[in-house]
Amino acid sequence: MSVVILGGNECMVREYKDLCREYQCKAKVYPKMSGAMKKLGSPDLLVMFTNTMSHKMVRCAMNEMKGQKNIRIVYSHASSKAALRSILEEHAVS
Repeated sequence: MSVVILGGNECMVREYKDLCREYQCKAKVYPKMSGAMKKLGSPDLLVMFTNTMSHKMVRCAMNEMKGQKNIRIVYSHASSKAALRSILEEHAVS
């Protein structure tokens, strides 16, 4: 399963990736707006930590996902490791 995480804390990028690996998921993490966000691909799960991302970043991500099917999008106000763990518990197939 592939996961793209948008927003969150820059110092937690390694923690997010390690946690996703525990659930047998490949993760891409974009804590800030960057040019690489234009190539999000077609992940199985898109996690948006809305408290730590700009409105422009949300719009850019939604434009990238437009027209793609079978992508689950999850919004979370909290960007903690526990919040990501609960999202993965619910959506990732172990």
